[in-house]
Amino acid sequence: MIIGTAGHIDHGKTALVHALTGVDADRLKEEKARGITIDLGYAYIPLPNGEVLGFVDVPGHEKLIHNMLAGATGIDFVLVVVAADDGVMPQTREHVQILDLLGLDRGAVVMTKVDRVAPGRIDEVAQEIRTLLAGTPLANCPLFPVSSVTGLGVAPLYQYLEGLAERIGARQGPGHFRLAVDRCFTLAGTGTVVTGTAYSGEVRVGDRLLLSPAGIPVRVRGMHVQNRRAELGRGGERCALNLAGVQVSKECIHRGDWIVAPSLHAPCQRMDVRLRLLAGEVKPLHQGMPIHFHLGAADIMGRVTLLEGDTMRPGQEILAQIALNRSTLAQHGDRFVLRDPSARQTIGGGIVLDPHPPARGRRKPARLAALRALETDRPEEALARLLPVAATPLDLTVFQRDWNLRDADAEALWSTVPMVRMQRGESWLGLAFEAWDALGESALAALSGLHQSASDLPGATAAQLRMQLPQRPLLEVLEARLAALRDAGRLARHGPWFHLPGHLPQLTPQDTENWKKMAPLLIADDFQPPRVRDIAQELGMDEKEVRGLLYRVARTGQAFKVAHDHFFPREIVARLATAAEDLGHELADGRFTAAQYRDRIDVGRKLAIQILEFFDRSAFTRRQGNLRSIRQLSEATFGAGGNELQRANQ
Repeated sequence: MIIGTAGHIDHGKTALVHALTGVDADRLKEEKARGITIDLGYAYIPLPNGEVLGFVDVPGHEKLIHNMLAGATGIDFVLVVVAADDGVMPQTREHVQILDLLGLDRGAVVMTKVDRVAPGRIDEVAQEIRTLLAGTPLANCPLFPVSSVTGLGVAPLYQYLEGLAERIGARQGPGHFRLAVDRCFTLAGTGTVVTGTAYSGEVRVGDRLLLSPAGIPVRVRGMHVQNRRAELGRGGERCALNLAGVQVSKECIHRGDWIVAPSLHAPCQRMDVRLRLLAGEVKPLHQGMPIHFHLGAADIMGRVTLLEGDTMRPGQEILAQIALNRSTLAQHGDRFVLRDPSARQTIGGGIVLDPHPPARGRRKPARLAALRALETDRPEEALARLLPVAATPLDLTVFQRDWNLRDADAEALWSTVPMVRMQRGESWLGLAFEAWDALGESALAALSGLHQSASDLPGATAAQLRMQLPQRPLLEVLEARLAALRDAGRLARHGPWFHLPGHLPQLTPQDTENWKKMAPLLIADDFQPPRVRDIAQELGMDEKEVRGLLYRVARTGQAFKVAHDHFFPREIVARLATAAEDLGHELADGRFTAAQYRDRIDVGRKLAIQILEFFDRSAFTRRQGNLRSIRQLSEATFGAGGNELQRANQ
């Protein structure tokens, strides 16, 4: 269990830790010279059951609140220290506000220096403290009168903490490993060492982790946990990690950095949050106000964008976005504190909802609904609430990372929440069944309208259909939905075109008659069909009329415009595509030159290049310099192996 102190300067926090542990937590020369705590101090005491109590002693001076914040995050229990002679002071109030903002609800009040005052003063200060804590999670915590000089009350306090540690046990830290760095130093013969509180997960000697947000690989060469040499560290424990790595040095690691499992490395400079402005603030918070942002051990300048209105009143809680001047690491549920631009007072704080918000539409109703769905600490509840209101399919891989879920826990979650899952590259997407059904109906309606307005078209490709849908779904999602509709018999596909069952592109009787005369000319010379002007001369038709007919035939899928005034029948294009596939399969790396393809189909260089450029435009091939490779099968692109549309018009 990790215990932190809080309270005004010179109220005896360090003396109290010394009385409880026998350790002087003031480690800096300047601290001993001035008699005040400047930076974080640490002390440990073993318990009879083998556990270790860790103490984090924080400075109380108003100018050192940033150091206090670095120590207050990640503790399990807090001792609010108030001197009996002074009573409640300004930093006492600010520290209590910070504890409230950080969600610390377990603690005790220690009234120090009781040997200096009369009994009546003790009662008076106790009442001040109860008034201060009223309305906070610490309102009903126990109070211990103590004198670190005479030892009065130290034993009862120690017994209470010992019993508490045995009752609550070690904090469970599920998920992957994450440690907030609050110190970095070099030891002779050891190397670079970082210390901090492990927020979650486990770390073992030999583990390979990342320094984030820099993204520097590190290896754990050794460690101390709760001031003891160890092979294993867990979430909720103070860890000192001896790090090794090519780029690892004291100069590259700073307070506020994180040591994390590689899967958690996702730096951010913007995050959507639930923000609370302290009720005691005199001024409202306005759009774009500069702030000091404290999360973990970090102190970063940034600005606040309010997502609900343009002004925030004291005591109000609203959704907001924090934009930082430099990157940090954050996860859903992390607590943060805001201080004013001059870092003189705490003004508010809150909880991170989405550490990687979308770049646009931050104030749209759908986005605000999604953020409200995230206002829970239960991932299954958040996922169930988020799916129906998400404007786009939910990236489950990002959800898993931002909630720090291990693979087994994530898989269990996916099976618990009803949804459609599909893979997109290395990520998995989730879509509510209602949205899945609505997408299908929208696609069918769009195709029906297309058939009515352009009956000569064979249908639409997935990319063309996507542009007809108001929600502009991800192409991969639409393709998956169209495939499901086809499997269900509600949709048909010929080559790249999707259409309703029974739909056939129709030419007028006159166009059909003219096409029957024209088609044999296009296949007479195999891979070298005549141009429009040659066809017009051969048939004695107007060149413009021939060109218009070939465009209409191309819309039915029976021909393709390969180059200017150069149309190829569908079966010829299919054979040309098959030739390219065969050539790619024969070569070791699957890539071929225009010259190799020219020789394969036995045509002139200019025509071969025109055909390949047509393949590039059709996304059948990918050009890389002077080489090309096959991107997708010819069957999917050109419908090779089938002439259903042509036969239907013969």
